[in-house]
Amino acid sequence: MITLDEVDHRLIRSLARDATQSAGALGRHLGLSQPATWRRIKRLEEAGILRGKRLRLNREALGFGVTVFLGVKLATKGRVSLEDFERAVSAIPEVQTVEHVLGLYDYRLRVVARDLADFERVLRRRIMTLPGAGAVEANVLLSEERLTGPLGL
Repeated sequence: MITLDEVDHRLIRSLARDATQSAGALGRHLGLSQPATWRRIKRLEEAGILRGKRLRLNREALGFGVTVFLGVKLATKGRVSLEDFERAVSAIPEVQTVEHVLGLYDYRLRVVARDLADFERVLRRRIMTLPGAGAVEANVLLSEERLTGPLGL
């Protein structure tokens, strides 16, 4: 594990806000040269602290107006492997995230759909037909706020 200084923390916060910034622009903001900034970014990537850049799509603009968090309890843990379920559920395009969790449910899924009727179709025809799918609980997302900065840095 590498030691992070205040400049590293400021760099991480800047990249979390906008990962498309050039090393030169970041360096000007941080009071560093472009090469020094680039070396810090590479060091953070090599240490596994920075893991790629992610594009955030506007789901509503693409026609997906409903997001549902779905808790899924596997019906027969002994008969269906977790890997089989994960592989099958990950192949469903509407399923944005698959999280194996501890608690009442075995998995937490983030599912997008065009509307509630479309979600019902995805649930009935795709998710409930998966190997081992048992009880489910759906929570419809009403609004979403993003916390500023990564991990409170």
